[in-house]
Amino acid sequence: MGKKSLDQKLAILSDAAKYDASCASSGGQRRDSRDGKGIGSVTGSGICHAYAPDGRCISLLKILMTNFCIYDCAYCVNRVSSNVERARFSPEEVVELTLEFYRRNYIEGLFLSSGIIRSPDDTMADMVRIARLLRQEHGFRGYIHLKTIPNAAPELIEAAGLYADRLSINVELPTDKAVADYAPEKSPERIRRAMADVRLLKEARKEKSFTGKRPPRFAPAGQSTQMIVGADGAQDTTILRSSTRLYSSYRLKRVYYSAFSPIPDSSAALPLVKPPLMREHRLYQADWLLRFYGFDVEEIAAAAPTGNLDLAVDPKLAWALANRHLFPLDVNRAEREMLLRIPGVGVRSVNRILATRRHRTLRYEDLVRIGANMKQARPFLTALDWHPRALTDSADLRARFAPPPEQLQLI
Repeated sequence: MGKKSLDQKLAILSDAAKYDASCASSGGQRRDSRDGKGIGSVTGSGICHAYAPDGRCISLLKILMTNFCIYDCAYCVNRVSSNVERARFSPEEVVELTLEFYRRNYIEGLFLSSGIIRSPDDTMADMVRIARLLRQEHGFRGYIHLKTIPNAAPELIEAAGLYADRLSINVELPTDKAVADYAPEKSPERIRRAMADVRLLKEARKEKSFTGKRPPRFAPAGQSTQMIVGADGAQDTTILRSSTRLYSSYRLKRVYYSAFSPIPDSSAALPLVKPPLMREHRLYQADWLLRFYGFDVEEIAAAAPTGNLDLAVDPKLAWALANRHLFPLDVNRAEREMLLRIPGVGVRSVNRILATRRHRTLRYEDLVRIGANMKQARPFLTALDWHPRALTDSADLRARFAPPPEQLQLI
């Protein structure tokens, strides 16, 4: 087999990185190179597939250092027993690609993950070297996100946090049993210990020394994790409970859900819950309700009696349909906590409602101008000139929102 060119490696390893979902950078440390020192920049508004305040779509170079791996996780396309084309970047090649892509204005940062080669320590050492070369030798001030190796030595994880904006460690699957069944070479206990170490290192770096100086910042954008959805048969409520524990235990910035897709030549019989992408989308919506709308995981679970979220309607609407006795709500009188539970009304719209009603009584058109999705919201609220009457309790209310059935094709 001939030696692969840099372009060939990039084609293989950028495609292999598509299974890594944890690539947002909200909360990153603000740095720029307008002072003439170094190159690159990063703001707290996000990098990967995000929009800056001025409307620009900003992105990062998202690659694996290598898709060789010594592990044989049943759900992973890059497992050692998988028949896929392999490639490997040297640290210098990753640095060259990052700088050249930035100079061409293709990216504003780097998201780097990797299969495990030789050992966790060897792999992590190469990833740290890449980040160090970018920061120290090339003055790169763009965003860097490193997917760290949980079995790597703590000093390597600590070094990674000094150069990277965000660190992430994959918990892999929702339950310890699932990890034991489908990724037996990985240890949930070690993964949690590594995540705890990152949290402790980040918190310790916030404190001033006895001289009054702050130590160098450690992973200023925090840490996140990724969970494979649909590979082990876990119900959505189990996944959300697991995520809630992760958020509270390790102060994560984000839990990413990655829909499992069948992998050719799989060495294990893995259950598949369909459709995977819609299920992933519903989990993100439920996660958002838990983080920003004041919902409790048990409230969402109560509206999902089968244990899985309704794929036809979003979790907030499903909760409202299951709790119709609480609606309709008067937008001119209801508390903020309840306004947030009206389908079609987001956090910004609630803030605008509260600000506007200090000065005047809200009408239907005011809600439209504020940004509420009235097509979804109107059965659940009242305003000065609007009342849904019997619409809230109508038997076919759910059918009004659920997509119509489609004829599936065999070919």
